[in-house]
Amino acid sequence: MILDATDATFQKEVLESSDTVLVDFWAEWCGPCKALAPVLENLSEAIPQLKIVKVNVDENSQAPTGYQIRAIPTLILFQNGQPISRSGALPQRNLEEWIKGYL
Repeated sequence: MILDATDATFQKEVLESSDTVLVDFWAEWCGPCKALAPVLENLSEAIPQLKIVKVNVDENSQAPTGYQIRAIPTLILFQNGQPISRSGALPQRNLEEWIKGYL
């Protein structure tokens, strides 16, 4: 399952979640972000216990600023509301290995 989060819903969807959450900071105009979208869809099916949340950096500035997002796509893995690791775009196999290392 992939959810869209806003500055208003980030606290509830990510920080207060008891799930392991992968946050994708992206923008509509970003080519690598668009290329990553089907990979995230595949990951949501391959790792059902993972919650994936997308944050559009053009429409929401608080969360990206708070986590010092300097380039997109940036992926941050959260557990118990805390960021535990971050990555850029990687091939699906590498992302899956990275995520499963924290589950």
